[in-house]
Amino acid sequence: MFDNLSDRLEATFRKLAGQATINEVNIGIAMRDIKRALLGADVNYKVTKKFVEDVREKALGQDVVKSVSPAQMIVKIVSDELTEIMGGENKPLNLTTKKLPAVVMVAGLQGSGKTTFCAKLARRLKKSGKHPMLVAADVYRPAAVEQLKTLGGQVDVPVFSVEEQDALKAAREGLEEARAKGIDVVIVDTAGRLQIDERMMDEAETLKEMLKPEELLFVVDAMIGQEAVNTAKAFNDRLDFDGVVLTKLDGDARGGAALSIKHVVDKPIKFMSVGEKVDDLDVFYPDRMAQRILGMGDIVSFVEKAQETLDIEKTRKMQSRLLKNEFDLEDFFDQLQQLKKMGSIQGLVEMVPGLNKMIPKKDLDDLDFKPIEAIISSMTREEKAAPEIINGSRRQRIARGSGTSVQDVNMLLKQFKEMKKMMSSVTKMTKSGRKILPQNLPLDKLLKR
Repeated sequence: MFDNLSDRLEATFRKLAGQATINEVNIGIAMRDIKRALLGADVNYKVTKKFVEDVREKALGQDVVKSVSPAQMIVKIVSDELTEIMGGENKPLNLTTKKLPAVVMVAGLQGSGKTTFCAKLARRLKKSGKHPMLVAADVYRPAAVEQLKTLGGQVDVPVFSVEEQDALKAAREGLEEARAKGIDVVIVDTAGRLQIDERMMDEAETLKEMLKPEELLFVVDAMIGQEAVNTAKAFNDRLDFDGVVLTKLDGDARGGAALSIKHVVDKPIKFMSVGEKVDDLDVFYPDRMAQRILGMGDIVSFVEKAQETLDIEKTRKMQSRLLKNEFDLEDFFDQLQQLKKMGSIQGLVEMVPGLNKMIPKKDLDDLDFKPIEAIISSMTREEKAAPEIINGSRRQRIARGSGTSVQDVNMLLKQFKEMKKMMSSVTKMTKSGRKILPQNLPLDKLLKR
């Protein structure tokens, strides 16, 4: 997501890096490049035009502080404007209601990831202390109800459905069931449309009138680019929804939808889906997304995700073992499991400033935990604690047990030995008071077949 846009914006800022002052000429060149970058990312033309005009006006009206270069000043202005066009500030989910349950109605085109989002939202709400229930009001798509039941089972959330092909009945009776069971949030999955279908839109309007949802969320696939914005506008004209959910942002989305949709429909982006797992759902923060687009990372989100998913006690024990130089393959396996819980590697790398430049995306695409997990799982406890005892016959047994080759086992053991040596040297320097960050930790080789 945004890779191409980020690269082109950074190239523009580099051209300004050697400039002593901001003037009509260098700003004109920079704005031309930024305009091309935004249009190349499939950003709405009107949004692009307004964005460039606003940045130009603010840039020419700025006195460059002596300690700040023109390039840094432009980066700051562009960051502020990107934040503004994406909504300015985070708009949290509004579940305030005098009478429970609060209702979240979810609408969108078929294939947008709407049903999966419902389960992800239920998972998120449950982790925050709520007691959600899913209602299957998508009664037309084959297997939609079964899909929601399967997903509901994965997140351990009840799912209500009816036998009849009647969305209004499913929603009405689901709401009654929720009240009877003391459920505090009901998430209603409505039928996805293949296009703006008049009959289906009428049904959605009727559902909204009957349910009176605290939140009506429109789910849109960011992969379809500018068409996502057009679809959102058509839905909003009929349903007047409360917020947008962008899905499939971990794919090859160019980012145009995220940068255009708020301006076009004047509704906030509330969530973004960045993977296929039930935990791969993030709250949308415009300022943090602007920083990621500009290659500044998003450390705040990274820390929040770590706090949500990592086992603090295990992490403390691992740190203690590192300091004592006792880190073994069992510890490494545990750390892989914790890392996987935090979501896609690509998403995590984008959150750390500069890391996406150190590790090319093509290398991340090749990362695969499964062979490593299989190899370590095929080892005995003694072998994990003391890899040096693994001789030729043991390597053959481990390779057979893990479905890999002896060469794969050799590579894992070699790279782990190098990594442990690196960790040992870093630990010694840390104890001596010197702070150092290893530049070439061989983790990328370790994770690639």
